[in-house]
Amino acid sequence: MLSLLHKSILFAAVTSLFSCSVSALELKGTMTQGAMIIGQVNNAEYVRFNGKHLELTKDGHFVFGFSRDEAANGTLEWRINGKNHSKTLIIEPRQYKIDRVNGVEQKYVSPPKSVLERIKNDSKLVAAARAKKSEHTYFLQPFLRPAEGRISGVYGSQRIFNGEPKNPHFGLDIANKTGTPVFAPNDGVVVLAEPDLYYSGGTVILDHGFGITSTYIHLSKLHVKVGEKLKRGTHFADIGATGRVTGPHLDWRLNWFNERLDPALIMQDSLAGKETKK
Repeated sequence: MLSLLHKSILFAAVTSLFSCSVSALELKGTMTQGAMIIGQVNNAEYVRFNGKHLELTKDGHFVFGFSRDEAANGTLEWRINGKNHSKTLIIEPRQYKIDRVNGVEQKYVSPPKSVLERIKNDSKLVAAARAKKSEHTYFLQPFLRPAEGRISGVYGSQRIFNGEPKNPHFGLDIANKTGTPVFAPNDGVVVLAEPDLYYSGGTVILDHGFGITSTYIHLSKLHVKVGEKLKRGTHFADIGATGRVTGPHLDWRLNWFNERLDPALIMQDSLAGKETKK
């Protein structure tokens, strides 16, 4: 079950937008940890967030995101006609679900040494896919729900096994039976399509441009290959229970380069697959 906090965040992502207008600057998004923010500024010489250069589209759009544990304040800087501007962004903190589990056998806490090299190679493949830079502007379009099913896991939650904190969960889990279709929630280009990674099993990553990628894991079947351009609503994979899981579900993730964002904050209620049936 989603907590009241997560329900309110999901509601805010669909019904409300933060916006401002300072020296031709516009921002849209939810000003909270894990959020993706889309901005626009006309005729800017540059835009930076916390000192990081942000690429601009031809019409002045840019995108960036806040990490799970982003600091309370961030600084956006831009320059127009030789004049510098800046704005302090107030980033709302979130409370994440923490589960403490004791008495767990060590083999379930850490992977055996025999698979460490495989895990390392898997991580390199994923990192390379997310590091790709492209000028696609698909991220400007709405993201729809990629699959039908029950929300069984939320972004930011974390388990502590025998007092040892594990990595937080950075996705939105949608539980359904194996074989349930997974649809592209937005236009994108396939930059990774691997049927059997150690942790994530069947894995697909889509590039939406300017550092925004979406990841789909634990898939039972992949119907795409690297380099394919997908339209929103394309059935490109099936839900499964591959990799390190306890049951069939889709783990959907969103990234701005290495920053792990919360898909729930941008997901609209409509199922992406319905677009292909109109």
